[in-house]
Formats: sequence, C-alpha cells, structure tokens
Amino acid sequence: MSTASRPLRADAARNREKLLAAAAALFAERGLDVPLEHIARRAEVSIGTLYKHFPTREDFAAAIFPERLAALDVIGEKALADPDPWHAFAGYLDDLFALQAQDRGLNDVLARDLPNAPEVVSACHRGAGHAEVLIARAVEAGVLRDDYSIADMATLTRAMAQVIRDSPGEWRRFLSIYVDGLRAQ
Repeated sequence: MSTASRPLRADAARNREKLLAAAAALFAERGLDVPLEHIARRAEVSIGTLYKHFPTREDFAAAIFPERLAALDVIGEKALADPDPWHAFAGYLDDLFALQAQDRGLNDVLARDLPNAPEVVSACHRGAGHAEVLIARAVEAGVLRDDYSIADMATLTRAMAQVIRDSPGEWRRFLSIYVDGLRAQ
C-alpha cells in the first residue's frame, strides 16, 4: 500500500487542516506570494511539516481555490438568469470584481497565469464560458459594443486586479467608468 493512499494519522490530519486554514487566511489577506514560512508559523507547525503536506505552492492552490472559484459559477448563473443583457453583463462584472476585492489570493489567481492545478484551471474556464455567453448576449442585443470580446474581458480582469491591489477602495469607480465606455453607441 502506498503512502499516498493510506489515511493520515490524527495528528497529521490536524496539521494538514491547520496548514490549509492558515494558507487560506493568509492568501486572502495578502495574496499568493505570502512566504510559506508565514503559513507554517500561523499554523504553528514546522516548515518541514508544511513541505511534507504541501511540497509546492501549487499544491496549496489545488487544495484551496477550487472551492473558492466555485463562486464564479454562482455569479455566472445569477447573471445568465437576468433577462436584461446589459444588466446581466454589468452585474456579472461587478460581482466578479467584488469577489476579487474580498480575497487577494483569488484576485491573484484570476489575474495572472493560473496555477496548473486542473481543478483551478477548470473553474476558471467555466467562469470564462459564462462571460463569453454574457458578452454575446449583450452584443446581440445591441447594448454592448460589437467589438468587445472575451480577450478584452481577460485584459480587464488583469487590470482590475491591479486596481484592487493598489487602490482597494477605488475599483468600483474605475469599473463604472470602464463599463460606461462599453455601451453601444
């Protein structure tokens, strides 16, 4: 029987949960670049224990972010249920960036090259799928500029992530100005 398939001892399971809780809290507070030593310190375990459970930062991302990224499905479904294409599109953007503003780690995940964890990539692709449908609906309804695309949305996501990092209280104002510029003439 391999080590990976055996259940963890009770103390090892507690340490893993403490590490996950510490990493989730620190990523949310400070972003993905938080030093791993700080995670171990907050979890009150050694750095060796951290590396035993999570050999890479990607292992933390794979354990933490799929659940958090499930919120993309919720806001996507909410927007898709809105019969007004403009309101659905603008509401999706507002909800997406509110989510990013609440969690710096999630902001980092959505703003840069994704961790290679398959669950993280899959959740982000589902979110992009919702955005593509919302964009197409708004363009077809004639309320969104017809040259706006999912690539523009990806650029906006990266730009908003930087605004959120640099000026957390200003993102809604920036988004409002940006969205006003997207209305079809």
